[in-house]
Amino acid sequence: MKEIKSTLELALERTRRLAITQEEREEIKRQQLLKKATGFFHRYTEGHIPLHEILREIERMTDQERSQVKKARLSQWVEALSLESDHERLFDGIESLRETKVSEVREKFQLLVSEYQAERKEIEQDIERRATEELKTEGISGTAVVPRLEDHPAWRERTQAMNALFGKRVEDIREALRSYK
Repeated sequence: MKEIKSTLELALERTRRLAITQEEREEIKRQQLLKKATGFFHRYTEGHIPLHEILREIERMTDQERSQVKKARLSQWVEALSLESDHERLFDGIESLRETKVSEVREKFQLLVSEYQAERKEIEQDIERRATEELKTEGISGTAVVPRLEDHPAWRERTQAMNALFGKRVEDIREALRSYK
């Protein structure tokens, strides 16, 4: 009677013929490094880990790993810049990895955020006033009436236009950071 082989024995028999090439090993290692870098990114941007701990972890890596992780980290932080993000935290990370200040770009971005917030507030006030007037014409008024701006067609139109305009300017700043010397 034949022996019954375990699943492990069957798997080992099948994988003996397979060999991982050096290129495949390097790709697996690169993918693991990128996962680690992404983990750092999320933990840092969410405020769960301070910047100095990330830098300490990066310093423990080999020169090649360090270079790959820094490049991936820098790219993620630049791409994460948005008008609604914690841009100070991201700029701190970018400066620490570049080991140089990007004060000029940071100031430009802060001005852009201020301009965006002022424009958004102006749009909010205008649409709120319009919506309140529209509700009054329908016989709905009072101190407890608060119009939902997100449902107003003019809100969507104006914010989309504003986001397109400011999105282009944010992308210009990202590009400046990518090519910053």
